[in-house]
Amino acid sequence: MKRISILGCGWLGFPLAEQLLARGFQVKGSVTNRQKLKKLAAAGIQPFRLVLDADKVQLKEPDFFDTDLVIVAIPPRRVDFIETIFPAQIKQLVKYLEQYRVPKVLFISSTSVYNELDGRVTEEDVLLPEKSSGKALVLAEFLLTQNPNFKTTVLRFGGLIGADRNPARFLSRQKKAGSGAKPVNLIHQDDCIQIILKLIDDEVWGETFNACSPQHPSRQEFYEKASEISGLPLPQFSEERTSYKIVDSSKLIQQLNYQFKFASPLDYLRLIAQES
Repeated sequence: MKRISILGCGWLGFPLAEQLLARGFQVKGSVTNRQKLKKLAAAGIQPFRLVLDADKVQLKEPDFFDTDLVIVAIPPRRVDFIETIFPAQIKQLVKYLEQYRVPKVLFISSTSVYNELDGRVTEEDVLLPEKSSGKALVLAEFLLTQNPNFKTTVLRFGGLIGADRNPARFLSRQKKAGSGAKPVNLIHQDDCIQIILKLIDDEVWGETFNACSPQHPSRQEFYEKASEISGLPLPQFSEERTSYKIVDSSKLIQQLNYQFKFASPLDYLRLIAQES
């Protein structure tokens, strides 16, 4: 495998592309904003403007799909009826994947596909998402994994932290931060990228993996610590008991023999504290 196309060179896709380039891969990247094309080109990424609509794909240069692997790194947008719109967009994408005989797909999904059932969730659990975005991702996963024309691996990431995402700001504008006892399911950008690189190196296709830091501190412990480090007011948590989930990444750790850089989200906060 030498050629990789990343659909969505944003917060995760762009640094991933840089890592792939450093490893000698030929990388194509897509954005929806024309102004970002120069940034991709300057980094050595072959730039494409690609917009997925529910009824068509806006793409002038279909060479984007002349590749060995397409990494789909576009989350469902926060709009009405996204549980219908996003699967329709993926259906349009599938047409191109089939037409240009793309052999492999890596779909970046989310742990929002799981309901909060007061316990651990694994890849074997029934998917009963509560939010519209989770429902959209379940349908998108199905459209890609059940297609016999290419092999798809699904990565279900937890909440994304790292780089320019200050976790303290997630709750800083909320007067009521909800239950503080719930465990967090988070993953650092560095681990996201290293897991993807490991999948590519090991040629792991046709699989589904949860990807979260294996340790799950409480929301109160994590966000209070993040706020203290950032000098922001402490979020006001309630003592009410609410449903929760703990995303289990044991399959990924064992099958890929992967060791997390940030085994706990608190490790990331300690790093921030040391650097500040």
